[in-house]
Amino acid sequence: MIIFRYLTREILQTMAAVAGVLLLVIMGSRFIRYFSTAAEGDIPVSILGTLMLLHLPGFLELILPLAFFLGILLAYGQLYLNSEITVLVACGTSPNRLLEVSLVPATLVAILVGTCSLWLTPAGALDKEVLLEEQRSQLDFSALAPGRFQDFGGGRTAYTEGFNDDGTRMQEVFISERQSRTDGTPESVVTRAETGYQTVDPETGSRFLVLADGERYSVDPGRAQAERLVFGTYAVRLSGAAERPELEAPEYATTAALFADEALPARAQLQWRLGLPLMVFILTLLAMPLSRVNPRQGRFAKLLPAIFLYVAYLSLLLAALDAIGRGSWPVAIGMWPIHGGFLAIGLAMLARDQRRGMSG
Repeated sequence: MIIFRYLTREILQTMAAVAGVLLLVIMGSRFIRYFSTAAEGDIPVSILGTLMLLHLPGFLELILPLAFFLGILLAYGQLYLNSEITVLVACGTSPNRLLEVSLVPATLVAILVGTCSLWLTPAGALDKEVLLEEQRSQLDFSALAPGRFQDFGGGRTAYTEGFNDDGTRMQEVFISERQSRTDGTPESVVTRAETGYQTVDPETGSRFLVLADGERYSVDPGRAQAERLVFGTYAVRLSGAAERPELEAPEYATTAALFADEALPARAQLQWRLGLPLMVFILTLLAMPLSRVNPRQGRFAKLLPAIFLYVAYLSLLLAALDAIGRGSWPVAIGMWPIHGGFLAIGLAMLARDQRRGMSG
C-alpha cells in the first residue's frame, strides 16, 4: 500500500500540473476571444464568467486524457531516471504490478472524463448556445459600449453617451428602430431620453427598458409629418419571458436521446462520447512502455513521440466522427477499429518489454 500510494501520488500530482497548464492556456485563449467580442458590444461583460464555466467540461474531457498520459510518462520517467523502478523490480514489483497500480487512478480519471463527455459537456454546450442565442435575439442594453452606435438586428440601432458610476443607468440614450403599424404600414421610430435603465417584471419575466425625460418621434416614409411624444417616463418592452431556443445538433442532445436516435450524426456523437473514457485506459497502456528510459536519455526523451502518438489518436477519432456523420464511413464499424488499433499497439509495446526480461 505504501508503494501504491507513492506511485499514485506521483502520477496524480504530475497530471494535475500538466492539466493546470493546459487548462490555463486554453481557457485564457477562449477568454480573450470572448473579451474581444464583449469589447465590440456583441455580448455583455457580465456573462463572460458564465460562458467560461460552461466551456469547462468540454475542455476537461480532452485535457484530462492527455494530462494523465503525460502524467504517467513524466512521473515514471523520473522514477526510471532515479533508478527507483529498478529497485522496485529487484524487490519483486513487476511492471505488470505497476500497470495494475496505474489502472486505479486511470479508472478515476475515466470516470471524470465520462461524466464530462456523457453529461456535463452536452448540457454546458446547450446552455452556452442558449445564452448566446438570447443575447443575439434580444435588445440587451447592458452590452452597449458608450459613445458608439450599435446595430442590434431587426432594424434596431442604439446609442448611449455613458453610464453612471455603478453601471445601472444609461445617460443620453438614443434608439432608432423600424416598426410596422397595425395596418402594416412601415414607420421609423426614434426615441431620445436623458436616462434609462433595464428592469424585469417578476410576474411575467418580461424585460423592459424604462426611459426618463425624453421624446419619441414616429415618421412614415414619404410623409413630411411626424408624430412627437414628450414623456417623463416611458417603458419599452424589449422581450417576453425567456424561452429556451430549440437546438437540434447532436452535440447538444443528451446521451439518452442519442441512444434513441438512429440518425448518422447522432450515432457518431454517441460513439465519440463513449470512446473518450475508453481512451484513458488505452493511453495508460501506451504510456507504461513509453515511460521507460535510461538515465542517459532523460525523462523527456520520449515526450515528443508520445505527443505525436496522442495527436494521431485524437485526429483519427475526429476524422471518424466527421466521416460517420456524413455517411462516408459505416456506422457499424464506427470508431472502434481506431481504439482497437491503438490498444493493439499498447499491448505489443508491453509484450516487447516483457520479452526484454522486465516482467515478474
